[in-house]
Amino acid sequence: MNPTKHILVIRFSDIGDAAIAVPVLRCVLQQNKNIKITVATKAFLKPVFETVKGVDVVTAHIRGKHKGFKGLLKFYSEIKENNYTEIADLHGSLRSTVIKSLFKLKNVSSKTIDKGRTEKRNLVAGKEFKPLKTTIERYAAVFRALGCQVDLSKDIVPKNPDLPSKIYDLLGRDSKKWVGIAPFAFFDTKMYPIDLMEQVIEYLSKTNFFKIILFGGPKDESELERLSTAYPNTVFTFKKITFEEELQLIAHLDLMLSMDSGNGHLAAMYGVKVITLWGVTHPYAGFYPYKQPKEYALLSDKEKYPLIPTSIYGNKAPEDYKEVMRTILPQHIINKIEEVLKP
Repeated sequence: MNPTKHILVIRFSDIGDAAIAVPVLRCVLQQNKNIKITVATKAFLKPVFETVKGVDVVTAHIRGKHKGFKGLLKFYSEIKENNYTEIADLHGSLRSTVIKSLFKLKNVSSKTIDKGRTEKRNLVAGKEFKPLKTTIERYAAVFRALGCQVDLSKDIVPKNPDLPSKIYDLLGRDSKKWVGIAPFAFFDTKMYPIDLMEQVIEYLSKTNFFKIILFGGPKDESELERLSTAYPNTVFTFKKITFEEELQLIAHLDLMLSMDSGNGHLAAMYGVKVITLWGVTHPYAGFYPYKQPKEYALLSDKEKYPLIPTSIYGNKAPEDYKEVMRTILPQHIINKIEEVLKP
C-alpha cells in the first residue's frame, strides 16, 4: 500500500538535535498508518536518523556542492521528484526556509518549529527562571500540526542492535558495568574540568566494577589516550570503531556521563541512563536528555553564580563564570553513578 503522507523532515545539524528528533520520528511511524518519512540532513548525521526503522535519508553537502542559494537549488532539483506531500521543518533556518519556499511552488505545505526565542531570551536575561517547553515537544508539535498522532509516553524503544565482535575485542566480555564518559564539550564553559573528571575516572577504575569507555573527537585524541593509558578498565573509541559502531555501543551502555552535549542525547534516544553535568547552561532551556529523571542532572551552584544560565548553548559567559563547574564536586558525581548503578 502506498503511503498517504510522505513527509520530508529537515534537520541539518547538530548531533544532539538529531538525537532528540529520533524518538519523535519513532513515534510518528509507530502511531500513524500509511506515513513515509524522509530526512534531509548532513551526511555525518545519516547514521543517527537511520537508527529509526523505516526512515529514509537524503544528504545535503551544504559546505560543498549544495552551498549557498545555487547549491540549495541543486539539492532541491535532486529531491523534488520524490513525491513529498508535506514538510516538517525541525531546523527553522535560512536553508530550510529556502527549501520550503521551493517546494511551495509544487504546492507542498509545511510546518516549522517554534524555537521559543523570546522565552529563551527572557530565561538568559533572568526575567523568567522557569522550565521552557522541551525541544522534543517542539519537534512533536510540528508533526501534530501536520495531523500526526505523537504520544511520547507510548514510544517503543527498539531492541538493542547486536554488537560486532570488534567491540568485544576492544572492551572484553567480563561482567563489568559499561559506563560511557564524554569528557569534552564544544564550549569550555560547558566542559567539566578535566582534572576533576580524572578524579572520577580514577575512582571508577579502581573499583574494578566498571568498564569506562571514553568518547571524543579528533582534538581530544591525545587526552583520551593519556587517560585510557593511565587507568585500568578504561578505553577510548576514537578511530578504533566507526560512528555507526559507536552508536551500537552507546545503545549497550549501562550509563552515560556527559555534559549538556550530544553524547547524552545519543544515549537517551536508546533509553540508556544519562547523568548530565551543567555549567552555564541549564535544563530549563529545554535540552534535557529524553525521559531522564531530573535528579540525574548535576548543576553548578546557582547561588554562587546567580546569572546561570548565561546562554542557551553555552557560547556566552562572563569571565568570572568560566569556572562554574568546579562547584560540582567529583564525589557528587561518583555518588550519583553508584546510586544509579548500585555496585
